[in-house]
Amino acid sequence: MKIKINDKEIELKFGVRFVRELDKLKGVSQNGIKFGMGLNRTVPTLLTYDPSALADVLYCASYKADKRPTMAQIEDFIDDDKNIETTFKDVLEALQQSNATKTLVKNLQA
Repeated sequence: MKIKINDKEIELKFGVRFVRELDKLKGVSQNGIKFGMGLNRTVPTLLTYDPSALADVLYCASYKADKRPTMAQIEDFIDDDKNIETTFKDVLEALQQSNATKTLVKNLQA
């Protein structure tokens, strides 16, 4: 999946590194122990079309970009997106197809 920010195509990856990036941003920590859970916490809000969840996912999925967009640039992209529902659907579809995320997404949708 690709998005275009400031006339630059950004390739999004939804593999294990994406999950780790999301864990850094949205993971759970208790008594100094990190539990991950970023994907578990994000997918339900993504399913309700929460724009902040979409921003988190796009940011984390852009980890491989030569010049990774800032969160502010991603938020501007979302604010200006004329087809935001399609973007949500495309992201959810990509999560359903990735080996690293498909089982969890399927279980959360059940």
